[in-house]
Amino acid sequence: MAGATRILGRLVYGTRYDRIPRGQRIYVRPGEWLVRELRWRKRLRTAEVISLDEYRARVPLGPIEEYLSCMLCGESRQQPLFAPSGAKRRNARNTRWSYHVVRCPSCGFLYRNPGIRPERLGDLYAGNYSGFLTGDYAAGRQRRYRLTLDAFGDLFRDGAGRRLLDFGCGAGLFLELAEERGFDAVGIDLSPDSVKLANERLTRARAYHGDIADVPEIARGGFDVITLWSVLAHLPRPLEDFARFRRLLAPGGVLLILTVNANSLLLKADGDAWNGFTKNHLMFYTSETLPVLLGRTGFAGVSFAPFYGDTVEAGTTRLPPRLRRRLCRTVDRLDGGNMLRAVAYADEQAILRWRDGLRVRGCPPAARTPAAPAWPGPRDEVPATGPAV
Repeated sequence: MAGATRILGRLVYGTRYDRIPRGQRIYVRPGEWLVRELRWRKRLRTAEVISLDEYRARVPLGPIEEYLSCMLCGESRQQPLFAPSGAKRRNARNTRWSYHVVRCPSCGFLYRNPGIRPERLGDLYAGNYSGFLTGDYAAGRQRRYRLTLDAFGDLFRDGAGRRLLDFGCGAGLFLELAEERGFDAVGIDLSPDSVKLANERLTRARAYHGDIADVPEIARGGFDVITLWSVLAHLPRPLEDFARFRRLLAPGGVLLILTVNANSLLLKADGDAWNGFTKNHLMFYTSETLPVLLGRTGFAGVSFAPFYGDTVEAGTTRLPPRLRRRLCRTVDRLDGGNMLRAVAYADEQAILRWRDGLRVRGCPPAARTPAAPAWPGPRDEVPATGPAV
C-alpha cells in the first residue's frame, strides 16, 4: 500500500515537492489532505468493534500491563486500529518495543490497550531515559518551549511573583527557561537520572524525584502555572492526575499542555509508523477529547494554539512563502498540527484574567459524562504472558 501511494503521488505531483520535508509535504500538496481524510473516515467505518472479553482473548497481557476500558467515558468495547512498534518507526533509536492502540467507539478516545499498571510506570523510566535530553535535541526542545509560550501571548511572558510547577520536568530544560522569565519554579520527575541532570544545570529552581505527595513544597499547592511538556501521553490515570493538578492550582491558575495530536493528518497518513507512537506513550488526545478530561476534573475552559512546526514558527523553514501560507491554512482548517497545544483555565477568574486574544472553549460538565470505572477493565485475572513492554 505504501509503495502504491508513493507511485500515485509521483504520477499526480511529479517531483516538485520532493525537497520539502515529508511532515510539511502532506500539508502543502494540493488535495492530499482530502485523500488522507477520506481514507481515515473509511477506516473508522470499516474497523470492527469488539467486546473487551473478545479483545482480551486476542491480545496477550505483558507482565507490567493491564486491560483497560475507556478512561473518559467508561465504554468497554474496543475498536482496534494500530499496532505500532519501534521496527515500524522511521529512524527509531530503540526498535525493541511494540503495543496495541484502540479507539473508543463511543467518544473517539485513542489509547494503548493493554496499558501500563500505574505502580509499574517507573519501570519505563528506570534506565538512562535522560540521555537524549542533551545536545542538539535539548536545543530543539527549548526552542519548542519558547515558541509554545509565545503562542499564548502575554500569559507566560512575565513570571515575576508567580509559582510554577513543571510536572515531568526531565533534565530541567524548561525550568531553565522558567528561571529566565522570573518564575518561582519547581519540577518533579520519575527519572532519577533526569532529576540529577536538572539540579546540576539550575540556579534558583529545584527538581525533585518521586511523587507529588512526597514533596511538601509541591503538595501544598498554590501554583499559578502547572506545565505538562510532552507528559500527558504518559499518564496511565489521567482523571486522577488532572483532579490533583486542579487542586494544586491557585485561584486564577492555568495548566499548560503540549502533547501529540491524535487528530493529526500525519497520524492518518503514517498509521503504525506515526511519530506520536513512542515506547512510553499510553494515551492520545485531540481537541475534542481533551476538553472532556478537563471538564470531568473541574477545569472551567481551554484555549488551543495551532502548531505549524518548529521551523515554520521560528522562521527558519525553507518553504517558499506561498507554500508556508498554504501549510498554515491547512493546519488551521483541518487538525491544528501534529502537536496539541492547550491552556486549561482553573476557574472563571483565570479566564477573565488571561483570555485576551485567545478563544476560550468551555469544558463539558462532569455530570454529562458517564463515570469511568475505578479500575478500568479486569487486571489480575489473566496470567502475565506475552512480551514485556
